[in-house]
Amino acid sequence: MVGGPADAARDPADEILDVVDEHDTVVAQVPRGEVYARGLRHRCVFVEARDAEGRVFVHRRTPTKLVFPSLYDMFVGGVVGAGESYDDAALREAEEELGVTGLPRPVPLFTFLYDDGAGRSWWSAVYEVRCPRPVDPQAEEVAWHGFLTGEELASRVKRVEEWQWVPDGLAAYERLRALRARSSPSGD
Repeated sequence: MVGGPADAARDPADEILDVVDEHDTVVAQVPRGEVYARGLRHRCVFVEARDAEGRVFVHRRTPTKLVFPSLYDMFVGGVVGAGESYDDAALREAEEELGVTGLPRPVPLFTFLYDDGAGRSWWSAVYEVRCPRPVDPQAEEVAWHGFLTGEELASRVKRVEEWQWVPDGLAAYERLRALRARSSPSGD
């Protein structure tokens, strides 16, 4: 959440978000609950967090999440608050969800417009960060977590009957793998 301790007690649906157009230009500021209910385009960040051994942080979202409850994700992240930059949101979300402080700034990789074809769309900024210290994930956000090698993650992505993934994270993951495959034979 954006803000200080007083904001933490508020309902996430009340958080104010920037609503953006197809060019990622802010056109309004609206509470998150209304953004979701009306299917308004907004901004999100996805941060691939790797440990000291290069393994990817993977987690299952809590059943209380407003979007994609109880699904698995290979990114930490979330919505960008009103007036917040993608870069600031990436660092904030990574530290919150991993339960660590003092992370280096996540490195921006690319942005894309996610559209689920059913009226939900958001601008998505994808980042990566190394987290060499132990994590203590935020209990409100993360129901289970582990670190997986690139090969283990790729295997689990294919096992959709056991591992149901958030669709926007899966879209970001596929784009990231394609980007890495173009620059490295392993794609990892």
